[in-house]
Amino acid sequence: MRSIYLFSISSHPDAVSVPSLSITFFKPDLDFSKYDAFIITSKQASKALQQYQTQSYISIPALCVSQASAKSYEALGGKVLDVGGGYGDNLREKIKNYPKSMRWLYLRAKVVASDFVVKCKKEGYNIDEIVMYESSCSQDILNVKVPEDAVLIFTSPSSLECFLQTHTLSKRSRVIVIGKTTAQAVPKGIEYHLSESTTVESCMELAKRVQK
Repeated sequence: MRSIYLFSISSHPDAVSVPSLSITFFKPDLDFSKYDAFIITSKQASKALQQYQTQSYISIPALCVSQASAKSYEALGGKVLDVGGGYGDNLREKIKNYPKSMRWLYLRAKVVASDFVVKCKKEGYNIDEIVMYESSCSQDILNVKVPEDAVLIFTSPSSLECFLQTHTLSKRSRVIVIGKTTAQAVPKGIEYHLSESTTVESCMELAKRVQK
């Protein structure tokens, strides 16, 4: 049986879990009263909010990119406005369901994979962006030793890019990516499997099917 390696900020008991990123949180000065809703595309955004007094932001509902990011905001006591399909680009269509007068605050990473906010702004939507955290490659992913025939699960473009800084993908490996955005980071000539949904559990189910 092939070993399964999960490169993610999440872990799973059936995989060798390798923390792929180190997260640095920022605490910019924010007046939450200026906004009608948040845009949240990562659990890290909810973690960053914990630096503020709960009562200052908890009444603001959030448009979340996935069920995982929605649960992270609900865990704080927040209300979820709507949930996208796991990709930043899906949120553009969700935002179009609301009036252009709505005041959004995108709680973002320093580097983002999708330009959906840029497109929404061009269409006249009122969205402010604030950098709440920054990701960098962890020493765990840079130094990990992986068998050539392992099943490798990547849950973000950055996790794959970090892995490739110090490793190459063997054609004997089985590569699984959590979504289309991550798939775009796979080097040309390397075959990969796309999970059915953008969850670690879906990736693991697929990994077990290709493990043999």
